[in-house]
Amino acid sequence: MAVSTGKFNAFTFLKLPSAWWCGVRLKAIDNRKAVVTVRHRWFNQNPFNSLFWAVQGMAAELATGAMVTLQIRETGKKISMLVANNNANFSKKATGKITFTCEDGHLIKEALDKTIATGEGQTFWMKSVGVNEEGIVVSTFNFEWTVRVKS
Repeated sequence: MAVSTGKFNAFTFLKLPSAWWCGVRLKAIDNRKAVVTVRHRWFNQNPFNSLFWAVQGMAAELATGAMVTLQIRETGKKISMLVANNNANFSKKATGKITFTCEDGHLIKEALDKTIATGEGQTFWMKSVGVNEEGIVVSTFNFEWTVRVKS
């Protein structure tokens, strides 16, 4: 099922306004991969003139969570999703346009199938890597997602 990035970004405006105002935008998505961008601006910077870590986190999480949302929608079931844990590594000052990519969409279906079959919550880790315009990694985020069929 194709998802319109425009509709998803409109959803972000309504349901995640802080991410939207900071410039976090979904650029591409399918069941395997999602790409999210954010540009360093005055509004989302830290005192060191680079992209605030929490803005990077919002973009990184959206790259993972958008795929979880998409695949939950495709099941036709009511399934809750929540980040249970996360960690991050910052390897370079984030300036300019930062692109976060997650290619862990293949991990979601197995967890969804298990929670639908058993009714028990399932967890899985997804990685989102942020690179600058030169292709240099500026940060790497890992998110532990939990999914569970709603009762």
